[in-house]
Amino acid sequence: MRAPSSTYRLQITAEQTLFDAAARLEALHDLGVDWVYLSPILAAEPGSSHGYDVVAHDRVDASRGGPEGLAALSAEARRLGMGVLVDIVPNHVGVATPEQNAWWWDVLQHGRESAYADAFDVDWTQHDGRILLPIVGDDDLGDDGRIANLTIDGDVLRYWDTALPIAPGTGPRHDATTADDANAVLARQHYLLGHWQRGDDELAYRRFFAVTTLAAIRVEDRAVFDASHVEIRRWFDEGLVDGLRVDHPDGLRDPEGYLRDLADLTDGAYVLVEKILEPGEELPAWPTAGTTGYDALALVDRVLTDPTAEQALDAIDARLRGLPIDWHALIHQTKRGIADTILHAEVLRLEREVRAAHDDAPEDTADAIAELLACFPVYRSYLPQGAEHLQHAADQSAHWRPDLTETVAWLLPILLDPSEEAARRFQQTSGMVMAKGVEDTAFYRYGRLTSLNEVGGDPSVFATAPIDFHAAMARRQGQWPHAMTTLSTHDTKRGEDVRARISTIAEVPHEWDALLERMLAHAPLRDRAFSNLLLQAVVGAWPASRDRLHAYAEKAAREADARTHWTDPDESYEDALSSFVDACLEGEGRAAIEAFVDSVDAGWRSNVLSAKLLALAMPGVPDVYQGSEVRELSLVDPDNRRAIDWVEADALRARAATEPAHVDDLEHAKVRLVRETLRLRRDRGELWASYAQVMARGEASDHALAFDRGGAIAVVTRLPLGLERRGGWGETLLPVPEGRWVELLSGRAFDGGSVRLADLLRDLPVALLAPAD
Repeated sequence: MRAPSSTYRLQITAEQTLFDAAARLEALHDLGVDWVYLSPILAAEPGSSHGYDVVAHDRVDASRGGPEGLAALSAEARRLGMGVLVDIVPNHVGVATPEQNAWWWDVLQHGRESAYADAFDVDWTQHDGRILLPIVGDDDLGDDGRIANLTIDGDVLRYWDTALPIAPGTGPRHDATTADDANAVLARQHYLLGHWQRGDDELAYRRFFAVTTLAAIRVEDRAVFDASHVEIRRWFDEGLVDGLRVDHPDGLRDPEGYLRDLADLTDGAYVLVEKILEPGEELPAWPTAGTTGYDALALVDRVLTDPTAEQALDAIDARLRGLPIDWHALIHQTKRGIADTILHAEVLRLEREVRAAHDDAPEDTADAIAELLACFPVYRSYLPQGAEHLQHAADQSAHWRPDLTETVAWLLPILLDPSEEAARRFQQTSGMVMAKGVEDTAFYRYGRLTSLNEVGGDPSVFATAPIDFHAAMARRQGQWPHAMTTLSTHDTKRGEDVRARISTIAEVPHEWDALLERMLAHAPLRDRAFSNLLLQAVVGAWPASRDRLHAYAEKAAREADARTHWTDPDESYEDALSSFVDACLEGEGRAAIEAFVDSVDAGWRSNVLSAKLLALAMPGVPDVYQGSEVRELSLVDPDNRRAIDWVEADALRARAATEPAHVDDLEHAKVRLVRETLRLRRDRGELWASYAQVMARGEASDHALAFDRGGAIAVVTRLPLGLERRGGWGETLLPVPEGRWVELLSGRAFDGGSVRLADLLRDLPVALLAPAD
């Protein structure tokens, strides 16, 4: 298997096409990038900004450059000796515009008789064998079930902008134009239209999380796998692509089986999986190079977080709420809420499958299934692996719902048996509940220190000790040396440099408390704890525009789903949040925030560079998200998918090639760090073949984190504000093997032996040492 030394993620869109990406490759190669890493490029929904809503598997999206664009990019990559990694989406397809998806259109037109009926995961026992499409708005559904704004247009039905097929022989018998005629035709179709809220309870097809416009497909069926990978196969047959990133493998019926099929198709190419691992959880021994790096991100953030602040920040949060909060109780509540509302249809489908196989199922079976999903401690099991997680969920359910103990005990043997349909579907469902209940809800309700509220992380785990970080890195080097590492992605809740500034709060919790109390005078009285989370976003992304922060406040509050909601916005509350943001950007509020930002500026600069060097130098394949070699002050999507200023990036890269770095010019220093590290990884791979911790000696040794990768030595600063308060490094020493060394970021040379950290880190809080030869 050919593996990259590094990757660089580019978002391929109609505005940044494959041709544009090809034109960027020479600059990326100069930066030291080994492989270019592309967001999904198969044909997607019209106007899609992300590409995860694939509508056709037999072609590259024309708006993204089409097959000609991929050919041009691949040719340029080959010229430069670079590889190509592409993000693929095997779990689901886009069905928002049915006429764009030939498979879905055929199923809607022919129902169970469609040649593609088995491609989709549909429960045909629901709705008398028809597919519910929950797309009708409040104003269009009459008390008699008649749908307004439904028309006949030739051989299709139209509901507003949605076109739907008419089954053969079911069209009007005359030139019909009325809504009554259209409703009469609708009654004869293989689908029915319902109010959008009916999807919560009545949806009969599996989907991506709670998105009804993304319908899941059954790639566990080899015919479906082959049909949905026809273009991907061409990429490898023609040598256009070298590796794949697999989106959301936990949605698949059999992730390991899918990866085996993919390995056969690609002849064992480099493949990564977007798998979220909970603390202590290990990736199964699948045919993959590893995860996309959220587990690495969580460790980097936590090893740079001051553990002594946990109690003080807990106290602030408890004061704002009026009582302490238990993270695990919170996520039980939010996950159970998801299972009872927007994903209740999945719970009911599980219940139907249990009852289909066991006619003695207890009356409260659905309730018990929802409770087990709420108590499940990881994203999913892979039976027979992970049976202990289901037992854990059963034990926890006895605490929360002792009235369900007997039903849970009855269910357990069924859900532990891989031959049971319900057991297989439960595994596909638990991750949906986890993602929506934790990442998309609880993360926005828990504001203790939001740099920890990141995809793949557990916010209740406050910090990681250096000794534990080193142990994790040694395991990673031994078990998953080609897994990805990352700091920012298209899905991170906060960009890496936002988190770097928020992390400084842990070094000055009392100063943060003072700023918070001052700003709470402008916050909504109903939710002071959420205002803490919002203020951290304002400070972390500083300086950000009013529009960006207003958009973040609205999304974060609606995702929290406590005071306002996507389906039922509280305008007065959201207006109050907007006023709070405005108060942060004007007058005394702005002055107070700028004073705080200035006070932690040195710590922020240090954290930015330390996190970046750790992510690039630790075991694995480092990925740089587009533009993050310069800065990554983005908030949650779509903010983190904004256009990149490539002119600025190129100018900084050119400077980085010749000018040594200094912390006072942070963006130059960051680009220089990225360039030197990636080029050393690509050009001197033999210096990165192992991992060993390097222990500093002296009064400030706990502020240094260093490791030797087999010849390349990385050194970073931990807790920089605390280091400043104690007066700096003093005589703290770092043992370096004998010989002549060059520090690549400053260009200075050092002799091996005991190197004073005060000398090594004179200009920067980080260092990258390589043999002088």
